[in-house]
Amino acid sequence: MARPDKAAAVAELTEDFRTANATVLTEYRGLTVTAMKQLRRALGADTKYSVVKNTLTKIAAKDAGVDISDDLLVGPSAVAFIKGDPINAAKSLRDFQKENPFLIIKGGIYEGKSVTPAELMELANLESREVLLAKLAGAMKASMAKAAATFDALRAKMEAVSGPSTDTAKSEVPAQAETTEVVVETSAPTDAPAEAVAATEETPEVVAEVAAEATDAAETPAE
Repeated sequence: MARPDKAAAVAELTEDFRTANATVLTEYRGLTVTAMKQLRRALGADTKYSVVKNTLTKIAAKDAGVDISDDLLVGPSAVAFIKGDPINAAKSLRDFQKENPFLIIKGGIYEGKSVTPAELMELANLESREVLLAKLAGAMKASMAKAAATFDALRAKMEAVSGPSTDTAKSEVPAQAETTEVVVETSAPTDAPAEAVAATEETPEVVAEVAAEATDAAETPAE
């Protein structure tokens, strides 16, 4: 491989190491081209499965700050750069290996640490992120429903202990106000009729007129 091609290959591998969430090194000896295509399809679009040269891979890993043991770079190598969920990729590799024993999982890098094939299989046996999120959502929904039922039961119990509700008490207020108003109107003094007032005001004048007539009659001599 010419020097510019090697430099480009190393730069691409270095970027793959830097952007991958996990990396799995495999040996593909004995796998057919068709089987390799099936494996890439099984890994999905979030995982890049590339046949690599061991010397260039070692240089690229070093440039990316990834420590790979020399034991993993022996024989024909292919690297799975996992950029999605590592658990899903590990499951795909495990299931494919069951049907294609020629695929050898040599080890890998997960969360910045070297992992063995056995540890990768343990990772494959874990529940995926999607499953865990679905279970978490179900648990939260069940907890909210339980809390709502508890609050309803508590409210019903409090209403049973405290008697009529506030709305009932409010409905009685207008009747009390109306009764008070009637009492006030009943107890208030009534005004005297206008005729009686007028008669009272005219009484002194009538008395004076009658007295004057009596005096005149007394002073007049009898015929």
